[in-house]
Amino acid sequence: MLEDAKLLDKDYEESGSRVIPSISVDGIPYATSLFWQPIQNTEDPVAEVSETASSILEGADLFCVKQGKAPQFGICSTQQGYKKGTLVGAVSVATALSGLSSFVAVFKVDNGWWYICVRNDIILSDGDMVFSNEEEAKSQFMSMLAVPDWGKKIAPEDWGLEGTEDINLAELIKKGMRVKLDKINALRGAKLFMVIGVSAIVGVWLLSVIINSIFLAPPKRPVVAPIKPKAVIKKEVQLPPEDIPWNKVYDASQSMTRCYENVAALSQIMPPGWSIGEVVCTSKDVSTQWTRDVGRILWIEEALKNSGMQFASKRIENDGKVIKVTVALKDINVGKNLPNMDAQQLKATLNDLFQAFNQPVALIDEVYTSNRKRTYKKVKFTFSSVNNPMVWRDLLTKFSGLEINMIKYNKQNEKWDYEGAIYAL
Repeated sequence: MLEDAKLLDKDYEESGSRVIPSISVDGIPYATSLFWQPIQNTEDPVAEVSETASSILEGADLFCVKQGKAPQFGICSTQQGYKKGTLVGAVSVATALSGLSSFVAVFKVDNGWWYICVRNDIILSDGDMVFSNEEEAKSQFMSMLAVPDWGKKIAPEDWGLEGTEDINLAELIKKGMRVKLDKINALRGAKLFMVIGVSAIVGVWLLSVIINSIFLAPPKRPVVAPIKPKAVIKKEVQLPPEDIPWNKVYDASQSMTRCYENVAALSQIMPPGWSIGEVVCTSKDVSTQWTRDVGRILWIEEALKNSGMQFASKRIENDGKVIKVTVALKDINVGKNLPNMDAQQLKATLNDLFQAFNQPVALIDEVYTSNRKRTYKKVKFTFSSVNNPMVWRDLLTKFSGLEINMIKYNKQNEKWDYEGAIYAL
């Protein structure tokens, strides 16, 4: 029985696998396992990088830029062992294979197995990882083979996978661009030259003032105060804040509780001669309808009035045989619910959870695109169960980044349908 199952919190905490910040190739360290995102302004990326670092990857203070057909930036943190000035491995390999718009590869390196995945000239957000476990690296690689149209598939020869080839990483990485990690908040490029230029101008001006005041001072003349020109204030065009999806998520625990309470209340309204249909619950409201068998509108109106529920809307169809109502869900908090697993790890954990109860579940990879054209991964889940939301609530809310999209109850067969999603790193 699902109700009797005992799950410990530690069973569904993060796996504890630490980020491996670098590999060594021919004695040269290369930074790996960066978080990659598309970039809009390649000439002055600092503002865009800083915003992403503060909102997505807490503590990130180093970055690099990959130029090319699809420019990107990668970010990481010195707290995880990354160092300024380290060459970035993914940029070197991606540019060495720039003739291929898509490739997937795993290289055996000194401290594990380095997985790198580029699709349509973009390094995927989870496409730069070093696995300390060979089976995890192989599982990640195999999951991508289901995607068609790879320009090249690279894997260790001893894996014996058909259609793959083993390429010498040391020879390949030398052919790519050499890009190094840099501080996010350091002055660079045009800003650095501007500071230097302004400092030089101020220095020359001060020197000329001193010389003129000592050696070339003219006789004093009446001072005529010039009329100051009217200052023109240049308005800066500010971009709207990015709509990062997990920053505004309805509290899943509260949603499931309110949903269950209102579904139960609506299901108790049983006027004679009327049959209730499916009760559908979203993050904002609960709705259902009653269909006439032999009853009268007067009877159902009286039943709705005596229920004590406050209806946001109520509508009777023209033929008088169907009445529809909606109840608003109130007092549900909205806030941040950051993800803590990548999509592969998340799907494995979800499947293991549902297998423990012999409960079928459907998982689908989805992508959310923000107003800044950045993509965010999530895993959508759907399943049907005879158990109500109060049973599933404590199990599902163990997952960080959870949102509940829809819960549907069918009173005739006492079945609950669930649909939701969990955001992934």
